[in-house]
Amino acid sequence: MHNKVAHTLARAFVHLGFTALRFNFRGTGESEGEFDEGNGELLDALAVVQWMRKRNPALPLWLAGFSFGAAIAIRAAIETEPDGLISVAPAASRFVDDMNSQPICPWLIVHGDQDELVDIDESVEWVNQLDPGPQLTVFPDTTHFFHGKLVLLRQAVEEFVTANSNKTDA
Repeated sequence: MHNKVAHTLARAFVHLGFTALRFNFRGTGESEGEFDEGNGELLDALAVVQWMRKRNPALPLWLAGFSFGAAIAIRAAIETEPDGLISVAPAASRFVDDMNSQPICPWLIVHGDQDELVDIDESVEWVNQLDPGPQLTVFPDTTHFFHGKLVLLRQAVEEFVTANSNKTDA
């Protein structure tokens, strides 16, 4: 929740007029519970989606996440059919690899080609197996935490969301 990439994602959506909500998964920071290998964390994300939809039923709902959070957002998007999805350096090979379906909304994956934590080659191979699959944008000379590339990340997210949103909804 306090990561600079998560902040960048939230700022991009707020800049476009959306309401943004960041939260910690169970066992992170001051949150109760403990890590559940992505299963309980998916339940956390689904509860947040349900809460947001109840609170703001007329507003568009986009999911976005970074690394582990991106993998969970992908899984949540399959179940909740949001208006769009942004996945930054998703840890897909650990937490999403066994998908039987994929999100049907507009979907952007942003990845750094020098990611030291989530292997870019594994991510590209995974994306290439999806049909039709997401839009994949690979940033050159970029590590997992997008050091020095946060402005470019924000621009890429804003451009994708703008191009794939009903402008009267935001």
